[in-house]
Amino acid sequence: MTTSRRRLPRPVFLGPSAALVLMAVAGCSSGDASAPVTVPTPSSEAAAYCRALHKELPSTVAGQERSDPGPGSDLTAGWGDGEIVLRCGVPRPAKMDDAQSKAVDASGVNWMLEQQEDGRPRFTTTFRKVYVEVTLPVAYAHDATPLAAFAPAVRKTVPNSL
Repeated sequence: MTTSRRRLPRPVFLGPSAALVLMAVAGCSSGDASAPVTVPTPSSEAAAYCRALHKELPSTVAGQERSDPGPGSDLTAGWGDGEIVLRCGVPRPAKMDDAQSKAVDASGVNWMLEQQEDGRPRFTTTFRKVYVEVTLPVAYAHDATPLAAFAPAVRKTVPNSL
């Protein structure tokens, strides 16, 4: 019978500064408040409206503090741990061509509703020069109340297209 011995790798000693760097990186990666969000690529005119909107967005929505997702952009914003996500300058949703699509008015801003596969409602502004999309938690599948928080900023910065 033959026995073989395997050598175990030697433990690696990290100096104090290297250990701190690793801890900082670990703390910033998986523990961040929200997952990355796809940043839209609108025209320069639409992006200008979005930059203006970004400056006017509320600090809280539905009791959630603002916590913008990565990568940082004037075209995206978030509240809570990624529960509420806004994207500005998104393409016109195909669902807007459907005469049966549902819409809601929230404080003077009209939003079209799309139910996503995961149950989360996604609302997109209608009759505006730029499409603004807001995704809410499943708890708001039948309640568009948080949209009222966006209305003053949208009305002020994104003109009607009519």
